[in-house]
Amino acid sequence: MSARRLGLPRRAVSQILLTQLAIAAGVAVLATGLFLAPLSAQLDDQAMRRALAIAQSAAADPSLAADLLDSGASPDSPVQSSAERIRRATGAEYVVVLDLDGIRRSHPSADRIGLPVSTDPSAALAGREVMEIDDGTLGRSARGKVPLVAADGEIVGAVSVGIAYDSVRDRLLGAIPGLLAYAGGALAAGALAAYLLSRRIQRQTRDLAFSDISGLLAQREAMLHSIREGVIALDREGRVRLVNDEAARLLGLAPDSVGTLAGRPLDDVLGAGRTADVLAGRVTGRDLLTVQGSRVLVANRMPTEDGGAVATLRDRTELERLGRELDSTRGLIDALRAQDHEHANRLHTLLGLLELGLHEEAVEFVTEVADVHRTTAEQVTEKVRDPLLAALLVGKATVAAERGVPLRLAATTLLPDRLVDPGGLVTIVGNLVDNALDAAAGSTAPLVEVELRAEGRTAVLRVRDSGPGVPTARREEIFTEGWSTKQPSAHRERGLGLALVRRLAERQGGSARAGEAADGGAEFSVVLPEALR
Repeated sequence: MSARRLGLPRRAVSQILLTQLAIAAGVAVLATGLFLAPLSAQLDDQAMRRALAIAQSAAADPSLAADLLDSGASPDSPVQSSAERIRRATGAEYVVVLDLDGIRRSHPSADRIGLPVSTDPSAALAGREVMEIDDGTLGRSARGKVPLVAADGEIVGAVSVGIAYDSVRDRLLGAIPGLLAYAGGALAAGALAAYLLSRRIQRQTRDLAFSDISGLLAQREAMLHSIREGVIALDREGRVRLVNDEAARLLGLAPDSVGTLAGRPLDDVLGAGRTADVLAGRVTGRDLLTVQGSRVLVANRMPTEDGGAVATLRDRTELERLGRELDSTRGLIDALRAQDHEHANRLHTLLGLLELGLHEEAVEFVTEVADVHRTTAEQVTEKVRDPLLAALLVGKATVAAERGVPLRLAATTLLPDRLVDPGGLVTIVGNLVDNALDAAAGSTAPLVEVELRAEGRTAVLRVRDSGPGVPTARREEIFTEGWSTKQPSAHRERGLGLALVRRLAERQGGSARAGEAADGGAEFSVVLPEALR
């Protein structure tokens, strides 16, 4: 049943306030009742003990026992005088002295002297002290009974003292106003605390109803797990609060482990690396690039009011691949444009030879031009048997020739057509050759050399260039995402090629390292175990 049907306020803060007030009032009433119950028993006990003490004091007077033995049961006896004196001095309701037969020798009402007592006196006459609350001729009272002993030690009677129960009730009722005042003060303090707490909750819940909060949570769960963007929420200690399905996919986390990630440190979930640094805020900026596995991700991080943060991830792998293909296409277009210009020159030359009647020289000229292109393709396909890789190297050789950088295969190059992942090796070779061409383009004697060979099932790749080389101190740093000495192009970021090379190598259990070539320049080595069938 909803709060509206019950007549309760709809806002969550109002419901919480009413609940807290009801709890505070209930606790105050319960505490008051729990205090009054033992208080009543305590007052009864105090009244009985007081009656017993008065009876003990009276029985301790040796003259009372002597007067009991020497006088009869009459209103003028010394026993009646002594008992009344004690009653008036102590404020007791009655002080009754009785003999061994249970006959009253004293009583506040003189006409009851000489009559048997209304309650059983056997316990006191037997030598035992008695405390009780009972009804008698004077009404309900708290009683104390003790034996009356003569000088020779013989029990000659008993003394019974009663405290009016009305006085006990009056004390109890007199304590209630003070107790209620304390309970009211506690209730007021609880109400104030409940009000202050409700105001704090009101600010934190934006004055929403419980149904609104529940609906927002349901919508949040549906939204987070349906959007095609990764979302990771962290608390102020850097622990994971939430990972949606897309984030788990992009980060390479097992789908069935998403529910167990809450509360774990981010570094434990992702391991050390740039991705963890970006998401944790140790690297700052907008649209930060990072590589996780074989994916290129764009991350943004937004702090929250409680000291935590929400990070979003977008997959840029396909865009980066298209950007690299665009770069390669532009290079090929430039090369084809240059070849077209060169081809036109060659046709003009051929036409001139024919017009001059130099037919043999024309044939030699055409043969020479055709042999140059055929030789390059044949040399590549002879040593690199995989068609994808061979096509890449032929295309790169054309681009390199246009840029004035010779691209050659090392004499030891020999790679059979048994690659397990040709696409991965194409990405690695393409990135390394592009970087090598950029580095060698401005050198005195430009050269790029590629070595591809198989050692059992292991593929070994080396790319050497005649560029300035890589300083020893930066040979690990250059494999970091975002590190580059080049200006970024209009369609993509720089600093991802080498990071991808290392990640692809490590994914296959291999390695990627930078070193120095024998003739100077840089040499990049990639080892891929189990790369061949």
